Amino acid sequence: MREMLKISTEGFIWRHNLWNEEQVNAIQRILKTIEEKNLRLIRVAWADQHGISRAKTLTIPAFMSALKDGIDFNTGPLFFDTANAIVFNPFIKGGGFDLEELTGCPNYTLVPDPLTFKILPWAPNTGWILSDAYLKTGEILPFDSRQICRKALKELNEKGYDLVSGLEVEFSLTKIVSDEINPELLGAPGSPGQPPKVRPVARGYQYQLEAHNDEIDEVIQLIVENIEALGLPLRTIEDEWGPSQIEVTFAPMRGIEAADAMLLFRTAVKQICKRHGYLATFMCRPSIPGFFSSGWHLHQSLVDVNTGENLFMPEVETESLSVLGKHYTAGILKNARAATVFTTPTINGYKRFKPNSLAPDRAGWGVDNRGTMIRVLGGYGDKATHFENRAGEPAANPYLYFASQIFAGLDGIENRLDPGPASSEAYMDQRELIPKSLQEAVDSLRENGTYQNKMGKMFVDYIIRMKESEISRYMAYVENEKVEDYQNIVTEWEHKEYFENF
Repeated sequence: MREMLKISTEGFIWRHNLWNEEQVNAIQRILKTIEEKNLRLIRVAWADQHGISRAKTLTIPAFMSALKDGIDFNTGPLFFDTANAIVFNPFIKGGGFDLEELTGCPNYTLVPDPLTFKILPWAPNTGWILSDAYLKTGEILPFDSRQICRKALKELNEKGYDLVSGLEVEFSLTKIVSDEINPELLGAPGSPGQPPKVRPVARGYQYQLEAHNDEIDEVIQLIVENIEALGLPLRTIEDEWGPSQIEVTFAPMRGIEAADAMLLFRTAVKQICKRHGYLATFMCRPSIPGFFSSGWHLHQSLVDVNTGENLFMPEVETESLSVLGKHYTAGILKNARAATVFTTPTINGYKRFKPNSLAPDRAGWGVDNRGTMIRVLGGYGDKATHFENRAGEPAANPYLYFASQIFAGLDGIENRLDPGPASSEAYMDQRELIPKSLQEAVDSLRENGTYQNKMGKMFVDYIIRMKESEISRYMAYVENEKVEDYQNIVTEWEHKEYFENF
């Protein structure tokens, strides 16, 4: 084994200088862990455009090779929408992307990020590592969402700021009743199969009822044990408002760490639960009678990149946010309609935006106000001053959610935007309404200059094409089935599309 665990400094990664010093230094720790823990398999994971983890499982010799040259990965997933319907034709010039390197569905290269290496506590002798995607030329794959997030954070850092964020995530936990996989239930590309039959694990509505947590203590203990073993900074786990609805919160993290944590958390919870006869879903609102919509509130503040000083803490007692914090907030409000493609990327997520609910319906802000989109917490003298964006759904791609916030916030800072007065009546404010559908959000993104400039027109056009494929399949279902009031009810189409996948 020891002979096997020697790393070469030649190959694709080293030739293109794709690791920084910190990543290079982490390699020896990984090799030591592989040897000490007798690992046999390493999952090299990549977050696709939907924020779903794709992976190749490598033997140790193959992983050692990947630490030199990366691994080849089929561009196929780049062509698929949420149901693996083919959106782009890979066999025309440019692969449908107008990018010569993607003609003919070739491979690109996944480069493991040594800073993300974990041991999966629920999978015997198995490691896990995230990766970034590159073209064969060594250039960044322009459709890699983690690289988009890295770009946003780099721009933020260059201006002297860093992002501190906390995750507050809701999901639904169900017990599997029947998981038959008969041929007629398999589905096809663009037409998902029938998900398992499930039942709730608790009755609702009883907000944060201790008895509900105790009813499911066995699986809660499993989740907590494994999440803590991964080193993720879990803070709370509790019964939430709706039946079978659970909320978790994490301690604040800096930079890309929180986005990585969200991807791993969702992946881990789904796998842990499935191994024990449960199905956890991060779909916003399952098509199960009585179930409630789930959200993902993203807590955010900016700190000095060198000192870590909170830059959102107000300078005077009468204010709730610093001048910088207000500019950042104003940028997010200005770009809110277009950003919903990234914060709320599924058709199902828009069923959550209702007036006089615990979800926003317009782009406003308020001080400790759960009806506003931006809820400010803290104030003068409070070093934890920050805000939460309450528009997100738990199925969102974490990297695009984060990037959308950073780029919008920088727009506010650079143009010294004013968010206007804080709202006291969230659902009566004269503010711009959040889109009522994914189509409305896509239309807003198409016209938005901030994301076109910062994410790149090629990437924005790509995401729009992805979402339009999803929308067109949904509307075909609505028309064929003559579904009335489809903007308010959760359809069978949505349940098949998102319930098991997310």
